[in-house]
Amino acid sequence: MSIFKKIKEKVTPPNVRLTIELRKPFFILGDNIDGVLQLESKEEFDCTEIRCELECIERVRRIRRIYDATLKREIEQQVWESTTLFSTRPRLIGAMHIPEGFIQSLPFKIPIPPGAQPSFKSLDRIVAWNLKGVVAVEGRPDATSRTIELQVVHPSQVPKPVVPTVT
Repeated sequence: MSIFKKIKEKVTPPNVRLTIELRKPFFILGDNIDGVLQLESKEEFDCTEIRCELECIERVRRIRRIYDATLKREIEQQVWESTTLFSTRPRLIGAMHIPEGFIQSLPFKIPIPPGAQPSFKSLDRIVAWNLKGVVAVEGRPDATSRTIELQVVHPSQVPKPVVPTVT
């Protein structure tokens, strides 16, 4: 194996296509996120685990007073502060050897805590639920799917199906 190939493997994730399919367009607090993580490998490698990562992050815009040395006075500056309200990384499969051409569909079910915050967006506050699939590889960057932003609502906000009335 050439030295360039070894260096390339250290800095690039495995050539794997990961896609997430969800069973519903929105989720209710206290409900489960049901879906399938589909994996298609285009190279041979060993992974330490295949998992999903779900996190709820709150971002709040604040006004901070900071000292500006050039102006020699305090000025107000808008900053976004963020905190992780909830995070989980359920393992779908442990360590395994993945050959080239390997295709697998991995179903998952991740519970959403009933007391968590629902999705929310305003001018100065954002609560976002993000989900992605990960193939963890030792000694290389992890391969990840596209991050999906989920809509999580209170049970009282669930849209009711319209039933036509016949007269």
